[in-house]
Amino acid sequence: MKDIILIGSGFSSLSAACYLAKAGHNVTVYEKNATVGGRARQYERDGFTFDMGPTWYWMPDVFERFFADFGKKSDDYYKLKKLSPAYQIYFGENDSIVIPSELSDITAVFEAVEKNSGKKLNDFIASAKENYEIAIGELVYKPGVSITELISIQTLKKIGLFFSTISKQVSSNFKDQRLIRILEFPVLFLGAKPSQTPAFYNFMNYADFGLGTWYPENGMYSVVRGIQTLAESLGVKFYLNSAVEEMHVENKKITSVTINGEKVYADIILSGADYHHTEKLIPQQYRNYTEKYWQSKTFAPSCLLFYVGFDKKIERVLHHTLFFDAEFESHAKAIYDTPQWPQNPLFYASFPSKTDKGCAPEGNEAAIFLIPLAPGLPDTDDIREKYFEMVLTRLENLTAQSLKASVLFVEYFGIRDFVSDYNSYKGNAYGLANTLMQTALLRPGIKSKKLDNLFFTGQLTVPGPGVPPALISGKIAAEMIEKNIL
Repeated sequence: MKDIILIGSGFSSLSAACYLAKAGHNVTVYEKNATVGGRARQYERDGFTFDMGPTWYWMPDVFERFFADFGKKSDDYYKLKKLSPAYQIYFGENDSIVIPSELSDITAVFEAVEKNSGKKLNDFIASAKENYEIAIGELVYKPGVSITELISIQTLKKIGLFFSTISKQVSSNFKDQRLIRILEFPVLFLGAKPSQTPAFYNFMNYADFGLGTWYPENGMYSVVRGIQTLAESLGVKFYLNSAVEEMHVENKKITSVTINGEKVYADIILSGADYHHTEKLIPQQYRNYTEKYWQSKTFAPSCLLFYVGFDKKIERVLHHTLFFDAEFESHAKAIYDTPQWPQNPLFYASFPSKTDKGCAPEGNEAAIFLIPLAPGLPDTDDIREKYFEMVLTRLENLTAQSLKASVLFVEYFGIRDFVSDYNSYKGNAYGLANTLMQTALLRPGIKSKKLDNLFFTGQLTVPGPGVPPALISGKIAAEMIEKNIL
């Protein structure tokens, strides 16, 4: 049995804590904030409840696989509801498409928009399902230490998809720009432009259309609470308001860490905190990566979030509603090519009180708005207020209703908050983008190359951004620790 310290309590840390405790180790989680969950915290105000981070529950099979490893099921901890319809996308005034919950109905929607696109969609999703089964069945649970992890009979058959892109694949099958945007949208969860994302990643379209969009009762934070409950049942201890300030090295090992001014000793350190920040806690000669390395990477976006309470119900929107009425390429360019605040951004809105009455007082509406942004931008109160006004104006115009006078409050969360609350490099929200040159072993490694007992987990290492990948990252890190301490 080893004494293991985990830094941070996001999904990857919670996952790793469960696996390590199950293996018989003494596991302690230190979280710098006042609640467990990392980016998946919860915000409550005046009877309203908001998920501060992830709001989409996709890939339910990954969650079930996680709980099954402990002889459990998700519904031992929280209840799921499949959203029907799944979501809505606005492309302009009186121009929106609602995505149903079942593939047969989605096919009919596509066919109504573009003749012969229904069969093409079925073929596209069949291919996406094959890729999903390869990715989730084989690739994403690999530790990212060798190119051989990517080589199998199945992946060799798909080799061409790694050298094409989502954009090329989608545009070769569909011509209506609205359908193209719908099929490109899921890879935004991977944190890269569709034009830079390998076509193999169309497995996210199967996650969307094939597996559906779900909602855990009481929000995504109920998933955090569920995994925390599992971890505690396995003996994991949690300490909140406990920031790790320094790590002390002797003989190529971390002997102790300083937490709130006091030294704590452990055999192994696993960091689910920001990778770049974690390495700043150790002497420079023991760091895996230089500042130049981090500056050269393509980061997934940051974002500006608004948590808003309205004193009335909002019409003509669904629980998940995307606003793609702006020009996609110019917004993408402002994120990835010439980082700047977008002039006319796309944005996403979640209205959890459409599904869950507990998220807002009766007759009111809870709303979360998200604008994807380049990390590292200046983030001032004036800018935040400007973009909130822009979002509300667009929402009013597109849905033909007056809303500004109904705002009870708005709470902002942006780039500077990602830095202060999560020590996030340049305030990024989603880690590294999943481009071809940042896949698998080309991502930052889980095990330190210079310290024998330091490991990493989370969205900056394998397999990448998103809640299901974070759960998987925790499992991979725990397995690597087990392998290295035997």
